[in-house]
Amino acid sequence: MKMYIVVKDNIPDKLIPVITAHASLACYRKFEDNEQMKQWINGIFKKVVCIVDEVAFNNLKSESENILLTESRLNDKEVCLAFCPREEYPKKFKFLKMWTPQGIE
Repeated sequence: MKMYIVVKDNIPDKLIPVITAHASLACYRKFEDNEQMKQWINGIFKKVVCIVDEVAFNNLKSESENILLTESRLNDKEVCLAFCPREEYPKKFKFLKMWTPQGIE
């Protein structure tokens, strides 16, 4: 069971750790009564942070049980989506690129 956090690829790397921390907490708060969330928070709460372009980001907005986050330091621009933890995600999630800070391969 894991939580996916999907960040737009045009967000500065220096902001991503804080954005994803906020996303994880916001997702928990939104779905804290969800049975899968309860199971996740009481176990090993795995998170996967992925980076996507604008088109993929907009497509992922239609997936169920997510929360959209904006960033005030970027003029309230939409920056990431966090998805309520689950055992199985749609197949397209398997093809998302994991985020790594620039300079680290």
